[in-house]
Amino acid sequence: MNDVAFKILSQRKLTQNVYELKLRGDCAAITRPGQFVNLRLDGLYLRRPISVCDLEGETLTLIYKRVGKGTAQLSDMQPGQTVPVLTGLGNGYDTARSGSHPLLIGGGVGVPPLYLLAKRLRAERKEVSVILGFNTASELFYEQQFRDLGCALRVTTVDGSYGVKGFVTDALPEDYTHVYTCGPEPMLRAVYRKIRTGGSFSFEKRMGCGFGACMGCSCKTITGYKRICKEGPVLQKEEILWED
Repeated sequence: MNDVAFKILSQRKLTQNVYELKLRGDCAAITRPGQFVNLRLDGLYLRRPISVCDLEGETLTLIYKRVGKGTAQLSDMQPGQTVPVLTGLGNGYDTARSGSHPLLIGGGVGVPPLYLLAKRLRAERKEVSVILGFNTASELFYEQQFRDLGCALRVTTVDGSYGVKGFVTDALPEDYTHVYTCGPEPMLRAVYRKIRTGGSFSFEKRMGCGFGACMGCSCKTITGYKRICKEGPVLQKEEILWED
């Protein structure tokens, strides 16, 4: 597995600490929404895994939050620079599970992989509902992009400063055929307990390698341990075992 050099096309700030990065390179290995890429940054031992937000030909869109040294370094990079990337990692979401009216639920930086998923489901002529959850209005991003796809959209904020006051589980619609979700684990647990259908849950774990060699991101399921970077990050509702 080799790095591919991707050229930075653009970088813009979406919120105070969330950035949208567009890259150009060989994206042939990315076959499903919900997969991720692993970026190698100069001087840092561990790569930075980032979910794929959008894909158009050789143009790859990533959205990430500036939280530490690696993402700070990434946010300072400029158009024209190149970054080594491993692509097509993880299993991604299976749109065949969706049924006619899938529901997509994203929390914070769990929102980005749901955009490409919504795009694919709309291309399959599915009636897509989306719930985006944030702490406050200033953290909101990509609302209009989901609306432009023709999704039925609800936004929740914990402090009530925009949309529905509360959590994503406070905005569940009456009818949906399958749930796709990504976000922090407390949100995933709450969604798991509340939904009435099957669900595809994308987990975030610290990763050492990103392609299954180090076993550092393993989690327990009903069929044994699975590597979030390899057999995941998407697990099905019926196989999830929540660890205390």
